[in-house]
Amino acid sequence: MLAPLWLAVGVGAGVLRMRAARRAERRYAELRPPGIDGIVAGAEGFTLEASTGRALLLLHGFGDTPQTLRYLGGRLHAAGFTVRAPLLPGHGRGLRDFATATAEDYQRSARAELAQLRERAPWVGVIGLSMGGAIAARLAADSGAVDVLALLAPYLTPPRAVTLVARTAPVWSVAVPYLGGRGGDASVHDPVARAASFAYGLIPPRAVRALCATAAAGREALPSITVPTLVVNSREDNRIPFTLAETATATLAGPTERQWVTGCGHVITVDYCRDVVANLVLDFLARHAD
Repeated sequence: MLAPLWLAVGVGAGVLRMRAARRAERRYAELRPPGIDGIVAGAEGFTLEASTGRALLLLHGFGDTPQTLRYLGGRLHAAGFTVRAPLLPGHGRGLRDFATATAEDYQRSARAELAQLRERAPWVGVIGLSMGGAIAARLAADSGAVDVLALLAPYLTPPRAVTLVARTAPVWSVAVPYLGGRGGDASVHDPVARAASFAYGLIPPRAVRALCATAAAGREALPSITVPTLVVNSREDNRIPFTLAETATATLAGPTERQWVTGCGHVITVDYCRDVVANLVLDFLARHAD
């Protein structure tokens, strides 16, 4: 008697989950319709060419797009750097795409971008924002092709709540297709910048696991990084508690500069502190880009 009952409950939960997923996917597609190539207009990667022989690879954060790096990229290009900011796998498209991308996909894509940039420039630095910082750390540790590294609000140590969500995802994901990406207002204090965001706002279960795996890989890479490194964090970061931000990069092996900014949330490259962040990066590069 119980077997048919549990079967009915399971089927019912599956149907409800599927319907909820489709509703969420439709809402996002209506808000941010994809182009012919499947990428949302404005979320695509970008390249800014210079002729100095110095290039920078910029990596965006989890659930976001290169749009968060356009202002910084423009400032860097104006200073004479070739800038490449690719769109990571599963991002800037649709929620189903976000659900299928893995930590390995992120790293593989970034490695390919670095290799292509290195073929064109004798000097290459890597700048990573949030999860992009974890990816950048792996690149710097695994490759001799990175000359300097800048980690902007690097997501290297997920809070316990996020880790718990990732570990239990196989259980709760049966009924919940997407989690709400809480903290949007706190991640970007500037309402104009917040309104311009292409962030998904919803998180698939598999994506949470990919985030935590990427963060762990970046954290494990830190003791192997010997190139000059800049770390910039916000004191009001809603994604990375102050204590975690203080200790997350303590194991970096190379010369490290640590800077703090205030008046902004997690996405420090678009928020009120974006000019301060850009100036810190430019000052750092002026000392190390030779």
